[in-house]
Amino acid sequence: MGNGAWSDRTFAASAGARQRSGRAAFGYSDDVRRKPVAQWKAHPTLDPKGLTVRESRDSAEHPNSTPIAVFFDVTGSMGTVPQQMQGELSKLHGLLQRKGYVDDPQIMFGAVGDADTDYVPLQVGQFESDNRMDSQLRSIFLEGNGGGQMSESYELAAYVMARHTATDAWEKRGKKGYLFVIGDEMGKPKIRARQLRDILGVKAREDVRSEDLWREVEERWEVFFILPRQTAHYDNPQVNDYWRAMLSERLLRLDDPRAVCDLIALTVGLLEDAIDLDEGLEDLRDVGSTSGGAVSRALATVGTARGTATLPAHLARDLGAEPDDLA
Repeated sequence: MGNGAWSDRTFAASAGARQRSGRAAFGYSDDVRRKPVAQWKAHPTLDPKGLTVRESRDSAEHPNSTPIAVFFDVTGSMGTVPQQMQGELSKLHGLLQRKGYVDDPQIMFGAVGDADTDYVPLQVGQFESDNRMDSQLRSIFLEGNGGGQMSESYELAAYVMARHTATDAWEKRGKKGYLFVIGDEMGKPKIRARQLRDILGVKAREDVRSEDLWREVEERWEVFFILPRQTAHYDNPQVNDYWRAMLSERLLRLDDPRAVCDLIALTVGLLEDAIDLDEGLEDLRDVGSTSGGAVSRALATVGTARGTATLPAHLARDLGAEPDDLA
């Protein structure tokens, strides 16, 4: 995947057509929610059952592909974040490409929920270079449930990225892609083999520890967890300690959820050495963004390298880990 080119004109025309027809941006989600819950399911283009591999490949049109994956927590109030980001896609693409942060961005969207309780705990799109990324994002089902245990199945995103992706950036150039997971709770201690069989259709016989998955995905991806000020968990020490243990300075605390696109763009620009922070904040002003303060605060602790970190035993116990799950 990843052919074609992004068009601001097409993006605006699509939004205008939906407005005139009275069709919501996330129309698929609205349609599904009107059905009995037993019929809730992911859009066919995002259904992970039978997933083989999601590819980001070079082409004559895009010879230096840069894969960027964004997974949203769509439980509870977090479901508003994909809607906010969808309205800012043109800005994101403008910062990444027209400002020269990366040559050929290819973006994939996905979503996670709670594998223990949700009907649709995982959704996975394709890497796209053109306006299909908008259609992909708008096809996400905003389930809005969650399990209520202050944890969601973020490790499903790590599993997909570690074991079901292939990129020319890595295979040809030894260059990592970017993974941004946006949520407001802790992850779970492991993915159960039964869940892998049910959700992805893989022939799994053993559970997979979440901490092992995050280490595995970091081998080929620059991984960030964005914690927006969306719920009471923003300042919860357990949630913050969990992600600092997992990803160290790659926890990005964002006090303005509307700035997700800006934060992703500047994070990529900084790690690509295309800009420094001052230049990035100036670019935000150039595109009419007023989120510079929030983005600057979120990036205050980010470095380009991450030391190893283990999950504290007391957090693992709080998540219900079994003894052999503890770090």
